[in-house]
Amino acid sequence: MTNPTIPRTLPAAELAALGMPHLAYVKPVEVDGETGYAIYAADGNQMAILDDRDTAIAAILQHDMEPVSVH
Repeated sequence: MTNPTIPRTLPAAELAALGMPHLAYVKPVEVDGETGYAIYAADGNQMAILDDRDTAIAAILQHDMEPVSVH
């Protein structure tokens, strides 16, 4: 039986808000012909670009956030 108080789907904006401000993800990006690693908030907003992935992960952890993998 379906519980009417629990939504069957969650709008994308609400789903993104679930991880804010605790989750961030790292994605490789090209900047001036070089590979950098951008840090994105759970809602997809870019927060920073760093030179390497390990530094990006460390920055996320330093700000008490949890890095997540996105494939």
